[in-house]
Amino acid sequence: MEREHYTESVRENHRNAIEDARALGTFDAWIGGESRPAESGATFETRDPVVDEPILSVPRCDGADVDAAVDAAWDAYDGEWGQTTPVERSRTLQEWVGVLRDHLDELALLESLDTGKPLSYAEGEVTKGLDFIEYYANVCRAEEGKQIAAANDAHIYTRREPYGVVGCVTPWNYPLVLTSWKIGPALAAGNAVVLKPAEQSPLTALRIAELSEGILPDGVLNVVTGFGDEAGASVSGHEDVRKVSFTGEDVTGEAVMTAAAANITPVTLELGGKSPFVVFPDADVEQAAETVAGSITYNTGQSCDACSRAIVHEDVRDEFVEHLVDEVESHTIGDPLDEETTLGPLVSKAQYDKVTEYLGIGVDEGATLATGGDAVVGEGLEDGWFVEPAVFVDADNDMRIAQEEIFGPVETVVTFSDYEEAIELANDVEFGLAAGVATENGSLAHRAAADIDAGSIWVNKYYGRTVTGSPFGGFKRSGTGRECARDTLEAYTQEKTVHVPIEQDPTL
Repeated sequence: MEREHYTESVRENHRNAIEDARALGTFDAWIGGESRPAESGATFETRDPVVDEPILSVPRCDGADVDAAVDAAWDAYDGEWGQTTPVERSRTLQEWVGVLRDHLDELALLESLDTGKPLSYAEGEVTKGLDFIEYYANVCRAEEGKQIAAANDAHIYTRREPYGVVGCVTPWNYPLVLTSWKIGPALAAGNAVVLKPAEQSPLTALRIAELSEGILPDGVLNVVTGFGDEAGASVSGHEDVRKVSFTGEDVTGEAVMTAAAANITPVTLELGGKSPFVVFPDADVEQAAETVAGSITYNTGQSCDACSRAIVHEDVRDEFVEHLVDEVESHTIGDPLDEETTLGPLVSKAQYDKVTEYLGIGVDEGATLATGGDAVVGEGLEDGWFVEPAVFVDADNDMRIAQEEIFGPVETVVTFSDYEEAIELANDVEFGLAAGVATENGSLAHRAAADIDAGSIWVNKYYGRTVTGSPFGGFKRSGTGRECARDTLEAYTQEKTVHVPIEQDPTL
């Protein structure tokens, strides 16, 4: 879609974009290879967070729809899909990715409208998501069992087999990327999938399912839209779902694990974070500030791995804060359809209310707001969920703004005096998803990376978004299991050991 189409006021641009989105597909649930309304007939609206207008109405699925999707998935697995070889699955997924790439512009538009992220960022994220599906389509060809030389009178080997039907529940902040993290390895391993996308951002999941028609066998990919306590809970607690993968906040992760436990269903959980970025006194302070600012403002701070705690040595604290404030204030807040925009709105009123509440909490706790935190009411932005990125200084690590996941563009700066204190502060939270270290000393970097309790550590740069092949997941309340890596395929399969006796004196 040509951006020149969007040249009017913000509201008019978004109305045009919404009309374009509505013309792309049916956006009903996708079950058994076809679009279906919810069995109850109920629907709900997805809303554009820039202008707070409805984009589309989608089915409000519940347990009955999940049952239908699980049945369709088992039919596919017990039929054609369950008989495919890795090479055949690889070719099928590659063909599907090729079609999705042909529709990249429309997928990016849907992603931008649903979440409020700048269109150019959405384009990059859609590309990244398709890269993950393609990655698993490639690496599944190399999967193999192993031979165990445990006895002379037996041939012992292992084989890896898919679970059958996998349930995937995804969040709203990176809809297509995180969907790809789950369905890529699940499908490549030979499973059929029931996917429940977040109710705030279901459109790309529905569209990629529609674009699988004629490529993936019917029932291999099913998408049920709805709310967590209805459709999501039905997926995670379903007795015929043999594996569950969930990304979201830690409290919901507890509920998912509890529901799955009733059926002894294995789970992968990628949950919240309160990631530290430790700035040692020998660091390139300007670069460190730029890195932290980029992490906490990308996607308007709505990233589980955003380094929302800057733990800075007292000798360089003032210099760091000066650069950080400059970087944060340099962002262009505005319409995500505008090429100049680098920071869009929060995803919803609920998220806006949460972030602004934490801004008040930080002030009440005694931290100093060095910049930002005000609502943004520019021309055409009056009805959107915009807020200036904020930096708190003079903060203690036991404050709520330093302990709790805000999920918005809010940075908290805490100081330290020596190495031991830095590591203690970095680890003094319930989460352990990611962390960063800024230092010019290689030995110090490796030491800190070993001592910080987090699943991913970045040194000097903080990309905050993983690449294909690198494991991603957390310690402590940040979850269990790893995504994005080759080994992730194993999380979607079960290992079987086969023992075959060998006669010692065979008769010829």
